[in-house]
Amino acid sequence: MDENPINSLMDTTMVNLKQMVDVNTIVGDPVESPDGSVIIPISKVSFGFVAGGGEYEGNTKKEKSDDVNALPFAGGSGAGISVNPVAFMVVGQGQIRLLPIMQNPILDRLFDLTPQLLDKLETLTENIKKNNHDIK
Repeated sequence: MDENPINSLMDTTMVNLKQMVDVNTIVGDPVESPDGSVIIPISKVSFGFVAGGGEYEGNTKKEKSDDVNALPFAGGSGAGISVNPVAFMVVGQGQIRLLPIMQNPILDRLFDLTPQLLDKLETLTENIKKNNHDIK
């Protein structure tokens, strides 16, 4: 298949987008605090991409041929990125805490209680298994 100018345009744009996309964009570089805790920024990242083009005839009509460049090509592409910080993960003192930037007391409390809830569920399932085993 013949190379079309739009393919080259999209290839160039995708290479540049690939350079922008990095895991460190979403999960930032960790920072160690003086007390030994490690703070990791967490962000929400949104990308958008568009490309388009077409071949146009000028005032003078040219003979159409199999040559891709027989008609003038006009095209363009664009991309956008939005990075919004959403939380900080704090690891230290035997705990992992997620500190959201937007204050929502219900979610804060839910995140704080999640490890305790998981421990209680694990204990409950172990007790149920033990009781079922003792009955048989």
